[in-house]
Amino acid sequence: MKIIVASNNQHKIKEIREMMNEFGFEVHSLKDEGIKLEPEETGATFMENAAIKARAVYEYIKTAEKKDPAKKDKKSYRDILVLADDSGLAVDYLGGAPGVYSARYAGKQADDAANNAKLLADLKGVPMEKRTARFVCAMVLVGHKKEIRVQGETQGYVIEEQKGFQGFGYDPLFFSSDLTKTFAEATALEKNSVSHRGRALQELKKELKKL
Repeated sequence: MKIIVASNNQHKIKEIREMMNEFGFEVHSLKDEGIKLEPEETGATFMENAAIKARAVYEYIKTAEKKDPAKKDKKSYRDILVLADDSGLAVDYLGGAPGVYSARYAGKQADDAANNAKLLADLKGVPMEKRTARFVCAMVLVGHKKEIRVQGETQGYVIEEQKGFQGFGYDPLFFSSDLTKTFAEATALEKNSVSHRGRALQELKKELKKL
């Protein structure tokens, strides 16, 4: 069975593909499928945004197939699952920010460097004991007459300077309580074992085994 991840973030696709290997799914990105769709994330929570993306992509595939049956391949929309996640960093001192705005914390066109710089500026002078944070990942899997929702979290702190060169996003600033190092200092295997996305996928695996 094919899983289309409602994203073109190659880091995210890679993590999901690595963790879904045991099920034998074909994991594809939107780009792989030639789908140019960017649903507006209007939800107030990670779960709402994940659901918006998963449903929009699945309906797009379903509608396109019904309009032009000649384009159907061997895998119809009934044999395809769409997986969407919405994830981000929630800092307690900042009232849960960046939260659902994590990817655009420093503006719509912001990159990782700009977002990290803004986060450090907003926490300037804040003592370490008050810099507690958690990464949150909400996942929604949509298929023919099915929808699965799961969520994973991981705890840590936002440190005062970036450390490590692995990962992406806020990884160089997030000191994992489980690993006692930043996510950017961890190997992919280490990070996946305790990350918010890894934990959400573990919950998703439990639900998939019930199908």
